[in-house]
Amino acid sequence: METVKEISLSERDGRHIWHPLTQHKTHGSALGITKAQGVYLTDENGKSYIDGISSWYTAMYGHCNPQVTDAVTRQMTRLDHVVFSGFTHEPAVNLSEELISVLPDNQDKLFFSDNGSTAVEVGVKIALQYHHNQGQKRRVLLAFEEGFHGDTFGAMSVSGLDVYNGPFSGMGLEVLRLPVPVGDNNEKVLERLRELAGSYDIAAFIFEPLVQGAAAMKMHDARGLDALIAFCRAHGIITIADEVMTGFGKTGTFFASDHLENKPDIICMSKALTAGLMPMAVTSTTKEIFDGFYSDELSKGFFHGHTYTANPLACTAALEGVRLLKSDEIQRRISEISGWHEEFAREIGEHPRVASVRNKGVIFALDIDIKIERYGSFRDRLFHFFMNRGVFLRPLGKTIYILAPYIIEKEEMDKIYAVIKDCLDHLDEFTANTSRE
Repeated sequence: METVKEISLSERDGRHIWHPLTQHKTHGSALGITKAQGVYLTDENGKSYIDGISSWYTAMYGHCNPQVTDAVTRQMTRLDHVVFSGFTHEPAVNLSEELISVLPDNQDKLFFSDNGSTAVEVGVKIALQYHHNQGQKRRVLLAFEEGFHGDTFGAMSVSGLDVYNGPFSGMGLEVLRLPVPVGDNNEKVLERLRELAGSYDIAAFIFEPLVQGAAAMKMHDARGLDALIAFCRAHGIITIADEVMTGFGKTGTFFASDHLENKPDIICMSKALTAGLMPMAVTSTTKEIFDGFYSDELSKGFFHGHTYTANPLACTAALEGVRLLKSDEIQRRISEISGWHEEFAREIGEHPRVASVRNKGVIFALDIDIKIERYGSFRDRLFHFFMNRGVFLRPLGKTIYILAPYIIEKEEMDKIYAVIKDCLDHLDEFTANTSRE
């Protein structure tokens, strides 16, 4: 009779586990990871990989950062969890003060939830109920084309990528789409917003500021976005910045909204919020938004809650994460990585197999000059090419991107760059069978 130790994690996993974003019939087995430290992941066979995407942009200060893990270890011996309706605790209060210190100046109130999708759900519901509380029938939402905001129904409704929500088309909220402003089309996008606002009662405009992550790190123009936010403010349309991916230093500032003159009314955050250690999310708002719920009428309160809202352990992890973000060391490293990416972009942009290249802060992305479907064997071959060489990158179709932990050393980043260049130099090996994809 076989024992647990006689079979691999991958084999045991395949018996019962259903993975996210996975077609199990064609994907193959999942790789068992047994350790994470700094910028490295180690599998059950002892092989290590540089985590070039910080495990979906979460472990930005490195895996198992001792400042974070030590603080959480101390906290779990004092207070593990308590209901957050009617109670509060020091980790949540301390975190609120630290978060407000790094958020744009107009942010005043924080609502806790569980993950990026729920942060967006909260933001959308707040916007819709705000108008309801004012006696206004505004129910239409506005979002960018190719935006992605999560997988729960409200977040999915405002997302614009069919690969994620195609089976649920027509089942969500009413959403209008705007093209992304990229500079030369800014006035056309603003004019389109004017047309939509004149024809629909728009409640809110939700957007990923400056970088659309799931759309393959598609970047847009800050001036164009600024103009859209200014128009919305003038016409009573609440603006919601989804900073789940972009927040906490990734664009070179604390938040991508810091690149804008006009600040959003609501900001959604998660992922790097807790330094990659625990799930948690926060939705912040202006005092004006909060005041729209402050009433003697019970029905005007915001009746939304999660069992693990403001979990003390998650709050402790987030508190240390914000402190790390504000440190001179992390700010210096963010600046260094941005410089490395700029230099690599100039070099690799000349490669004959590169169609385009872009970078913002610690985010780097390039598009391979090839026509393929977003998901398919080409993308999988790229993934395995990188993994075989000890680098974890997760291409989005023909887009290769880097979003490594802030603590990465130059030698380690150079290895990522070298593996990407090696891939481009040997691209014909990947394209032999892509004509049918």
